[in-house]
Amino acid sequence: MTAPEPAGQTAGSGPLLTASGLSVTFNVGSAFGARIRKENFVLRAVDGIDLEIERGEALAVVGESGSGKSTLARALTGITPVAAGEMIFDGRKLAARRRGRDRRRIQMVFQDPYSSLNPRLTVGSMLSELLKVHKVVPRSEVESFSRELLNLVGLSEEALPAYPRQFSGGQRQRVAIARALALRPDLLIADEPVSALDVSVQATILNLLRDLRAELGLTLMLISHNLAVVRHLCNRVAVMYLGRIVELAPTEELFSNPQHPYTQALLAAIPTLEPGSWDEEPAITGDPPSPLNIPSGCRFRTRCPLAEQICHDQDPELRAGAASAAHRAACHFAFSAAGAAAPAGGAGQD
Repeated sequence: MTAPEPAGQTAGSGPLLTASGLSVTFNVGSAFGARIRKENFVLRAVDGIDLEIERGEALAVVGESGSGKSTLARALTGITPVAAGEMIFDGRKLAARRRGRDRRRIQMVFQDPYSSLNPRLTVGSMLSELLKVHKVVPRSEVESFSRELLNLVGLSEEALPAYPRQFSGGQRQRVAIARALALRPDLLIADEPVSALDVSVQATILNLLRDLRAELGLTLMLISHNLAVVRHLCNRVAVMYLGRIVELAPTEELFSNPQHPYTQALLAAIPTLEPGSWDEEPAITGDPPSPLNIPSGCRFRTRCPLAEQICHDQDPELRAGAASAAHRAACHFAFSAAGAAAPAGGAGQD
């Protein structure tokens, strides 16, 4: 049998997925506070994101913990409801509640392989249940297709009668990837797929994702907090900070010519083996502001070495430079001599 192909990878023009003004909010606080003290805290986890994912590309979304990466991923898959905005997938608007084929076409691999698999089901049971419920293949082909899925992710058919507890972390993540591929998705979203694994296993899983993308023609969105992890795997990188995309660029261009001070600080924080690097000042100082109390103007200004009054007064737009429309940054000093000369870290105005 041949490798399972994505269900909806048909020829077409335009991006595979377009998100416009996407926002996800959560009400925070107790019922007592809302009724007695009239408190109504709203946490803006994703705040008005515009994003296009091209067919067949690998897009990385990076940023610190709490930047909204995982919430964005769950919103794109339909797991988390959105408060505002719309999504166009393959030329068609996605409904607030996904059903049928729309649910199948965007699948997700979760961060923790230890909790994302049902410990009471064997690998064969969880795969066959998916294949039968969604009628991916005729019932007579379910077992052979399950074996094929396991072979695709580097596991033997001996894994079918085994339970998740019988596997290592890397093997469990391979099972999770096979489960996501079972529905033949067009877009595979991997949310920190290697962060819970040993360093020796991380490269194996990343190489597996790269090979699967090439073999199946998948469109991949990789969520990570580590820029070094995504460099060899992704075509483009979107940098998130406090619910917004602050820089978006082709991978090599972002690494060689970062424009946003936050991106520059993330790149400076990547460990190196250069002598004396351990004695340097931290690449970025301070903690991100609370998403319950987002600063006015530029939300990075409280940690930015370039911050001036305009950063306090005006929220910068995600705009392109004159040299390349593909490279965009949300900074008043991006694509200027001042932005290019920004130091790696430091604190800005309050």
